[in-house]
Amino acid sequence: MKITVKEQMDIFQASCRRQNLRLTPQRLEIYRELAQASDHPSAEQLYLRLHDKMPTLSLDTIYRTLSTLVQHGLVNRVETVESQARFEVAHVRHHHLICSCCKKIMDFDWAPIDQLDLPEEVRQWGKVYSKNVVIYGVCKDCLA
Repeated sequence: MKITVKEQMDIFQASCRRQNLRLTPQRLEIYRELAQASDHPSAEQLYLRLHDKMPTLSLDTIYRTLSTLVQHGLVNRVETVESQARFEVAHVRHHHLICSCCKKIMDFDWAPIDQLDLPEEVRQWGKVYSKNVVIYGVCKDCLA
């Protein structure tokens, strides 16, 4: 079930209040941009997208805001092999396909993996907070 950007913003604001995080204009706009994005943007891409709307917003503020939102579980950092981190709104469990040519990231669901128990050695390792699959390959556009 897909939720609207407005619903995501309402959830975000309620979560910030519960966690005693100030709802600054910068946090709201960065989160809104991520909630609207389907391409898992980097901090630099967010900066370029928001610069005209918020000319005083610095790249450093975007980095610090993303770090805070990740620490509070409001935004996910998508693990890639690139040096540049990519981000998305933390919503429903899903996995990622990443094209090694164009770097496009696609979300996908994989219920059988989500429902599998972890191997015994992993369960004994300690506390696991999340599990996800990242698949690397070449998308059909780059293959063409």
